[in-house]
Amino acid sequence: MSEEPQELLTKHEQIIRYIAELNVGTRISVRKIAKALEVSEGTAYRAIKEAENQGLVSTKERTGTVRVDRKQRQNIDKLTFAEVVSMVDGEVLGGAGGLEKTLHKFVIGAMQQDAMMRYIEPGSLLLVGNRNKAHMGALEQGAGVLITGGFDTAPEVKRLADELELPLISSSYDTFTVATMINRAIYDRLIKKQIMLVEDIIRTDAPVSSLRSYNTVADMEKLMEETGYNRFPVVDEWNRPIGIVTTKDVVGAEPDQTVDRLMTRHPITIHPQASVASAAHIMVWEGIELLPVIDTNRKMIGVISRQEVLKAMQYIQMQPQNGETFEDLIWSGFEDRRDDEGKLYFRGTITAQMTNHLGTVSEGVLTTIMTQVAYRTAKEHKKGDLILDNFSGYFLKPVQIDSVIEIFPTVIEVSRRFCKIDIEIFHSGARVAKAMLTARVIEQS
Repeated sequence: MSEEPQELLTKHEQIIRYIAELNVGTRISVRKIAKALEVSEGTAYRAIKEAENQGLVSTKERTGTVRVDRKQRQNIDKLTFAEVVSMVDGEVLGGAGGLEKTLHKFVIGAMQQDAMMRYIEPGSLLLVGNRNKAHMGALEQGAGVLITGGFDTAPEVKRLADELELPLISSSYDTFTVATMINRAIYDRLIKKQIMLVEDIIRTDAPVSSLRSYNTVADMEKLMEETGYNRFPVVDEWNRPIGIVTTKDVVGAEPDQTVDRLMTRHPITIHPQASVASAAHIMVWEGIELLPVIDTNRKMIGVISRQEVLKAMQYIQMQPQNGETFEDLIWSGFEDRRDDEGKLYFRGTITAQMTNHLGTVSEGVLTTIMTQVAYRTAKEHKKGDLILDNFSGYFLKPVQIDSVIEIFPTVIEVSRRFCKIDIEIFHSGARVAKAMLTARVIEQS
């Protein structure tokens, strides 16, 4: 086992680290960074953009680029006032100091002011027109204000917003349009919150156990005794993964044999922003047990094992589903049923939203329905999740709006890793669509 590789940083990484060590609120410019670290302005600009992607800095109108607290993923369902401004093409009339605050709900001011104030809480956002008293009352109760219709407000309202650091925003859109935009954004965040990423499951509390190309089999055996692991990434002097070595690779090898001659070269890697589902698909497809996680410079920041991925997949299944994806909306009108022999089938109605410009059901919607049927049918035979491999579909007859359809799945074959299902859709006793699906099974431990 080698000593820990000495950390070598590129100019780009040096700038990111420099920015991360600045105090929150510090203003940053390309020219200042370039001068402080003696790099070109082009290098400084690219690094600042990367820092913005990582949530280390934020660029605001009139303020410039500022060092901010990194936002945590657990708050992804919370909108900030700054995001609302961008979303509604708004103008900040006052309270710019509170743009990074989050709002937990919005209130539409379509009532008398006394009734309106009962619904307003600290941290909420009032959507209202040109009603200065309502603007003032909302700010006094700790809420931000979004003035719809492009109207302005009184100078004393702007002064109070600045004093309380509560955003006062004006948008040219009407109240209904603004409310729809914000509601859609909140739903999108709920959906994103359900998607677990690789960065959520990699261990950051301890250094990654790894080997260098010149380490020997004896070094690896020592590392196995220390950690209890039986496979390790092999990295170069830049901490970039160049191989994977396992106990199977070293069986029969001499103790002084170097691992570079035994390892599997060009390992498959994954980025921290990739979803856990995509990591599971890679591991099942490639038949691998360990994935190195790399950053934008291909440096290894951690590893994930198949066991960790499957455990995360189980956790996802237990979480409440709050957001509504297109699949959720399409499937909401279908129900599970059993025939006289106890065989599972599904029944539902074709709604107007499922149709195409001809007034018949969209082939894409039928594909989604049949895919969902396959997943639910497989659950009865196999504990785990499916990743679709192949879909062969035949659309035999058009189906009109308000038609009731029945879907009959037949499991052709189920193995430890694969599943093959035949699906037929009927309307009024006539077959209207048919498909054969094959999928890979992600087993849950």
